[in-house]
Amino acid sequence: MLALAGFRRPLAAVVRGGGGAMPRKGKEAGKGPAGPGAAAGPVSAGEGCVRVAVRAKPGARRSAVTDVTAEAVGVAIAAPPSEGEANAELCRYLSKVLEVKKSEVILEKGSGCRRKWP
Repeated sequence: MLALAGFRRPLAAVVRGGGGAMPRKGKEAGKGPAGPGAAAGPVSAGEGCVRVAVRAKPGARRSAVTDVTAEAVGVAIAAPPSEGEANAELCRYLSKVLEVKKSEVILEKGSGCRRKWP
């Protein structure tokens, strides 16, 4: 989970391609939010910050947002997954995309795995 401290501007995500894609069949087809307090998507706000659930994909040629799903935002990272290089590149890239200071992007959970959420 990434948190943006003091972030007050609204977030906007641009999703390209797949205009009229059919919904997937299978186990996830009927699943929705677990309850009234559950988050409806990968972005949630509260307590003076914005939290973004991220699915990191290290080792890419260049950093880019690859997909946005109900669970997480997929981000390809142009850094190897070793010694925290991918985590540092993820924070740098998201600060650039969201137009905030690098010090405002904090990796809260998931520093040792691809899933960056609780």
